[in-house]
Amino acid sequence: MTGAAVDSATGRPHIRVGIGGWTFAPWRGSFYPPGLAQAKELHYASRQLTAIEVNGTFYSTFRPATFAKWHDETPDGFMFSLKAHRLVTHRRVLATAGDAIARFVGSGIAQLQGKLGPIVWQFMPSKRFEEADFEAFLALLPREVDGRRLRHALDVRHESFATPAFIALARRYGCVPVCTDSEKFPAMADPEADFAYLRLMRSQADIPTGYTPEAIAQWAAGVRAWTGGERPRDVFVYFINGAKERAPAGALELLRQLA
Repeated sequence: MTGAAVDSATGRPHIRVGIGGWTFAPWRGSFYPPGLAQAKELHYASRQLTAIEVNGTFYSTFRPATFAKWHDETPDGFMFSLKAHRLVTHRRVLATAGDAIARFVGSGIAQLQGKLGPIVWQFMPSKRFEEADFEAFLALLPREVDGRRLRHALDVRHESFATPAFIALARRYGCVPVCTDSEKFPAMADPEADFAYLRLMRSQADIPTGYTPEAIAQWAAGVRAWTGGERPRDVFVYFINGAKERAPAGALELLRQLA
């Protein structure tokens, strides 16, 4: 679980910018053109943005044919981040999650092929950092599926995780803490991580792009810092939650500023 997926054409790491899911009624007629069939929404969204974080896999188990369909409907270079099923992460003892992890990873996600981005393991806000149990969980995470390397992002939400011990543990197992911009959850990042995973959750309804263009410019500078320097790495950025109706506009503005 190391190293960035460097673009073979440019020699630079990838930047992926997107939203959470693609089915949301307020996006119809604003982000999606009026009259666009719902069945065409993934096709459209994947040609405006460069990634989508799938929330549906957190609640339901999908068939391999569904992942294959998503792969075929999206353009080359597009990527999906998948939230692992909540039956894995929403348990008192994480060390008991082995069978649930295997079911999720073996459910057909490999059908996404090169469009499979990081797996997001999202934990309950009430889940505290218990080092021994959390290490036992990380030891269960597979490094690959069907020969394809897996990247793991840890979306921890309790303030007890805001400790160097958690960062060191995640690093030891090749996992990356999710950096969350939110009033509710701690914001953590590991400068030594193999990639960056950002979830921007402060979108405001009274700002057309959710975040002001000035705030997006600051995030753009941070993205460039991750992809530059002596150790360039991939970055995934999702405008998600908050004023969700503004998420596509925020993602498009960040893409524009990074162009």
